Amino acid sequence: QVQLVESGGGLVQAGDSLRLSCAASGRTFSSYAMGWFRQAPGKAREFVAVINWSGSSSDYADSVKGRFTISRDNGKNTVYLQMNSLIPEDTAVYYCAASRYYARPTSEAKYDYWGQGTQVTVSS
Repeated sequence: QVQLVESGGGLVQAGDSLRLSCAASGRTFSSYAMGWFRQAPGKAREFVAVINWSGSSSDYADSVKGRFTISRDNGKNTVYLQMNSLIPEDTAVYYCAASRYYARPTSEAKYDYWGQGTQVTVSS
């Protein structure tokens, strides 16, 4: 069992930066690929970024590539999402998720555990 708690969301202006954190419980955090997803009002949840268990490999949605960076610290059981050059279209609830059996999954169905989400609002 893994419990995930996101933090770091907030209200910012376009062009600003935010860093989201996701703290995981349990001693097997380093065994999981970790992903970030987001859900805007009235839209389906979508993939944002994923990092493999060791932190050596990552993948991003085209909409955030070059602006967002995912990283992890296995010693602290934490995964991060650094978000730069934010735009209003980035406004959403951001969720972190853990995947036990896949290296860098981009599909929701391949994740086993989810956090409760943190709100990010970008004003124009």
